[in-house]
Amino acid sequence: MQILSLVPYLPPAIDGVGDYALNLAMQLRKDFGMKTDFIIGNPTNISIPNIDGFPINQVEIHSAKNLLSLLPKNYPEASTVLLHYVGYGYAKRGCPIWLIDALEKWRKANVNSFLVTMFHEVYATGPVWSSSFWLSPLQKNLAVRLSRLSDRCLTSKQGYAQMLRELSGGKQNQIPALPVFSNIGEPESVPPLTTRPPRLIIFGSSSNRQRVYQRSGRALEKTCQELEIEEILDVGPATGLDLSSINGIPVEQMGKRTATEISNMMLNSRVGFFDYHTEYLSKSTIFAAYCAHGLIPVGTFYSDIQVDGLEAGKNYWLADRPIGKLNLETGQAIADRAYAWYQNHNLSAQAKLFFTYLNFDS
Repeated sequence: MQILSLVPYLPPAIDGVGDYALNLAMQLRKDFGMKTDFIIGNPTNISIPNIDGFPINQVEIHSAKNLLSLLPKNYPEASTVLLHYVGYGYAKRGCPIWLIDALEKWRKANVNSFLVTMFHEVYATGPVWSSSFWLSPLQKNLAVRLSRLSDRCLTSKQGYAQMLRELSGGKQNQIPALPVFSNIGEPESVPPLTTRPPRLIIFGSSSNRQRVYQRSGRALEKTCQELEIEEILDVGPATGLDLSSINGIPVEQMGKRTATEISNMMLNSRVGFFDYHTEYLSKSTIFAAYCAHGLIPVGTFYSDIQVDGLEAGKNYWLADRPIGKLNLETGQAIADRAYAWYQNHNLSAQAKLFFTYLNFDS
């Protein structure tokens, strides 16, 4: 079985959706022998014929005509396209009209074709002074068109699934909500926290980690004090901040590292700290990595709303809320529940579901 996967970018470009799509393709090939060709939906300066054995094409310009020239045409066998959709990935203002136009024309001209869309986002909203507020109606309209054009849809949040059911006018009744998987791998087993060094890790993009230090500094200090942390690992691109120590605890700035190196660091730490909106944790590859490596995920308060099977104090800890004192015993119970939550939608489980949704033979 062969599919075509349409993505905004692929590695080495830094793009969470591209990482997700590539890891999924590798797991589909490993578990089911599925072959994947990629189309990169943005012009780039990187011209490579394949990545990890997967053939690659890319659009030269953002136009329906250019994309149509790359999509499969009138194959005697069925052709299936898997679209990884996030509006801002294909257009600066989140309105990739050219993309939806091309897919509509492709479906109309090729009766033996199928479109499966993974909605990593649906459409943006924001305050009246933001561009997302004014562009939201157009983004929503594109999501309506795409949800109705798609044969099947998947997404990463239960809230998104409900939105898509409504936007599709009832066409999409069964929309799996799959929280993202770890993009730095999934260890086969995780050691108990008591056998790990008293170390805390802060992993992610520069902006994510800057937010930890600038917005959640006190919560970070409190966590380190309660769990008697002796070292903090800062992992990712440079933040531009002075991070030699925090409240007397040395900070080791590890910089960019390979997935294998980061995975090993996590397996040798007790806590993974984050500052991310808790209603959207199912979309966070950082949170996913912490869960997959048996860390205590610790963050700060954003919302009382509990979604996607996650609960504060059960699957993660909020360091700035008066819900008790965090100790290693409580932390181990939280880490265990976070790990168990993750296993329900790990990479292998997602590949199995995607294989079913991409198969139109039955």
